[in-house]
Amino acid sequence: MNEEWESLSPEDWQWLLKRAKREVDATLKALPAALKERAQSAAITYDSVPDDAMVEDGIEPDTLGLFVGDAWPDENLAGQPLPPQIILFLENLWDQAEGDEALYAEEIRRTLLHELGHYLGLDELDLEGRGLE
Repeated sequence: MNEEWESLSPEDWQWLLKRAKREVDATLKALPAALKERAQSAAITYDSVPDDAMVEDGIEPDTLGLFVGDAWPDENLAGQPLPPQIILFLENLWDQAEGDEALYAEEIRRTLLHELGHYLGLDELDLEGRGLE
């Protein structure tokens, strides 16, 4: 874990989390109805940075977000041990925004849309073509 994050107070974490949840809610509310309904099937969770196990599995330590699970066209929830999940890494998002609250909100929105794109079955090239690289 990042040494700077380890010294972050619980109040600072709550501040980042509160703003992240506010932006996630606003982003989901702005989706077209059909996408909004589908997006509700994926759990959205928050963490500071990828944990050691994720990094050992090849996830970059500075990853902003991660989609895990099967994309919705392929999902068979009855056979899955866990539902599809989007993880937002708040410390990394804050670092990417260089401590600017407006940029932090924008990074959360873009990262959430990027990961929702993966959930909808889009690959990196598809997302790049939509401005969500």
